[in-house]
Amino acid sequence: MAKFNPDSLRNSFPVVKHTLYFNTAAIGLMSEELLEWRQEHDLDFLIGGSEMKMESFQMISGVRDTLGEFFHCHRQRIALVPNFSLGLNLLLEGLPKESRVLLLETDYPSVNWPFESRGFPVSYATLGYDLEEQIDKKLKEATYDVFAFSLVQWEDGIRLDPEFIRYVRDQYPDLLLIADGTQCCGACDFNFDASGLDVLGGSGYKWLLAGTGNGYMLFSERASRFFSPKSTGFNAVNAKLEDKGNIRLPKHLEPGHLDSLCFGSLDFSVKRLMEWGLENIEAYNGRIVSRAAENLAELKLLDEAVMRRKVHGNILNIRGDDRLFKYLAQNEVSCSQRGGGIRLSLHLYNSISDVDRLVQILKSADSSLTSPEK
Repeated sequence: MAKFNPDSLRNSFPVVKHTLYFNTAAIGLMSEELLEWRQEHDLDFLIGGSEMKMESFQMISGVRDTLGEFFHCHRQRIALVPNFSLGLNLLLEGLPKESRVLLLETDYPSVNWPFESRGFPVSYATLGYDLEEQIDKKLKEATYDVFAFSLVQWEDGIRLDPEFIRYVRDQYPDLLLIADGTQCCGACDFNFDASGLDVLGGSGYKWLLAGTGNGYMLFSERASRFFSPKSTGFNAVNAKLEDKGNIRLPKHLEPGHLDSLCFGSLDFSVKRLMEWGLENIEAYNGRIVSRAAENLAELKLLDEAVMRRKVHGNILNIRGDDRLFKYLAQNEVSCSQRGGGIRLSLHLYNSISDVDRLVQILKSADSSLTSPEK
């Protein structure tokens, strides 16, 4: 295993040399090593033509082995999809229309909208510091068939307690649990088979640092009993005509050919994360996020709900309007406006020094920009 050295690996990401990059929740950075791999891939295609592309199909199949090791899930229960949104929409076409669904208020639109647009009977749990209590209350008040949610909330980084997910699994064994891991997986270690989830999906362009055009959907051993998907195509049967009537659930999400550049990028990046060790990455991320949270709390810029949480993701949302966002941009801070505030997201190429520089920039701002009342 390659040694995890944050100071050294920062050299692989040129953006952080000239920018305080707190925007991984929008898009993760490309490494120089991934760029080199992608250039070699396209050069091979240029020279090799169809022969190279036919060989690449085997490489794409191997991506399932990589993801299986990364997520602790058997390769035959893994679907490769261009992104989470497309994967979930295809999957829901096979979910009975009368399914009663519990969602979280203000969760990521690509989680909530696909259920809402199909007319499923939907209820919502309230997001806040007592998120788990609110979910438990809803589950006790009524019967649901599906609970769908993001592991980490896209606006403020609130993370659903993994122990609570397993509690829900134990208390409601017939409940289908669907999670979006896009804002979590890659920033923390995650064991799918031990999680209690039935479906975990995600896109690779954020914390997995794999660029756009690649994603995944993972399924529990029992998940196939909940769905009767209609999507199909030649790739769903691996070009074997005789298998038309015998398609596994994950392959229903792969009706057409997949792009070797995109999924090769996913394979490359996930292998690098495994070389560094997810336990090392999670521990390091935890330290820099804690440092940021403590300092931002002292400046009275963090919401109380975040400060009262036992577990949290790699996203922090500070109070601030267009003026503070513009001020940060002028000081070469890359971040996003989300949820009425300013979203800061930290990953392995960030440093304690980055956090301290951000705090100094905020302290140097006119008080009218950082006033909690504004």
